[in-house]
Amino acid sequence: MDRLLRSLLRGFIRRGSVEFTTADGVRFRCGDAAEASVAARFLTRQAQRRLITNPELALGEIYMDGSFVMERGSIADLLAIVMDQPDVLPRWAKLQWCLRYLTRHFGQFNFRGRSRTNVAHHYDLDGRLYSLFLDADKQYSCAYFETPDTTLDDAQLAKKRHLAAKLLLDKSDRVLDIGCGWGGLGLYLAETAGVDVTGVTLSTEQVQVANARAAEKSLSDRARFILQDYRDVPGPFDRIASVGMFEHVGVDFYETYFRRCAELLSDDGVMVLHSIGRSEGPDATNPWIAKYIFPGGYIPALSEVLPAIERAGLLVCDIEILRLHYAETLKAWRERFMARREEAVQFYDERFARMWEFYLAASEMAFRKQNMMNFQIQLTKRQDVVPITRDYIPHEEARLRARERGSRPVLKMAGE
Repeated sequence: MDRLLRSLLRGFIRRGSVEFTTADGVRFRCGDAAEASVAARFLTRQAQRRLITNPELALGEIYMDGSFVMERGSIADLLAIVMDQPDVLPRWAKLQWCLRYLTRHFGQFNFRGRSRTNVAHHYDLDGRLYSLFLDADKQYSCAYFETPDTTLDDAQLAKKRHLAAKLLLDKSDRVLDIGCGWGGLGLYLAETAGVDVTGVTLSTEQVQVANARAAEKSLSDRARFILQDYRDVPGPFDRIASVGMFEHVGVDFYETYFRRCAELLSDDGVMVLHSIGRSEGPDATNPWIAKYIFPGGYIPALSEVLPAIERAGLLVCDIEILRLHYAETLKAWRERFMARREEAVQFYDERFARMWEFYLAASEMAFRKQNMMNFQIQLTKRQDVVPITRDYIPHEEARLRARERGSRPVLKMAGE
């Protein structure tokens, strides 16, 4: 088995350098560098067999279980090399990928009951976990780094400001926030732009926190958060925002999603969709992510999204691609999590902490090495609703920034 493992790994890892040690103590190096800055060890033969049998699923599992350990460097260092290879997948894993791709519709068939279960799996975890690594506003989506040295808190504020600018808000607007999270964006819109916000989520934990935050800020009359499926929300609304939720819709429900948004949006309304996306066409969800992190989740390619928008009768006014912003966001999350990792162990256990560490590291490297990105799509029903150039965006951001100065609270670590 050692010989087979060495042959397979050397055939895959051709860029960079990694030293592996098998359960029987055999060492070998993979890659094109003279020395390996990263070294890992298999502690059991079973871990080696699992990696050979199903590498995309097994690497995360054997790291979680502690049967695959880092001896030099971190799991993030290893994944930075593994996910930067000429071949995205090991050749011996391509048949499994084909089977997953052919059956991906079953894993993403997110009817109402299944959507609630999937959301609860990830978002109804102990709230203290998210306080370990998120910013003070508990923004759990891609930040917007205006400069390389922007802090995470400022980058998340810039993201909210950037989205608000694209919504072209007026104080009389009724705004729907689909997938409102812990209420950060909705509260920003209500407080800074003075609009009326309804946020919907399927997470009981999130809706409780969001409403408590609204009450604490004395914004309950303008910002309310409801445990409800977007398909059941009554309208109409002047503006719709959806941030970090579309990844949970499922490819078979894209047309349902956009048709419902079209029904909810007023004739002169504006919608902004912010989602993770793929730059290289349709794919299948990584099996480890689907099993442990986001069941039912799928990251779409624009080629899968735009036809559904067209069929819903909505007009695309603007598309912006954010390339490395999420890589930097995830790096900040990972560093914050690792600084407080022992607290995660206390909340759950060591296996859970390794799972979360692997999740953040793998996600960061997917954006840094494998051309994942975020897209923001601005939608209307009429051609004349949005200005014909993009100059209004920085002007709106400047206006909102001036309003923030008068209402911005003192930032604290999330959970304080």
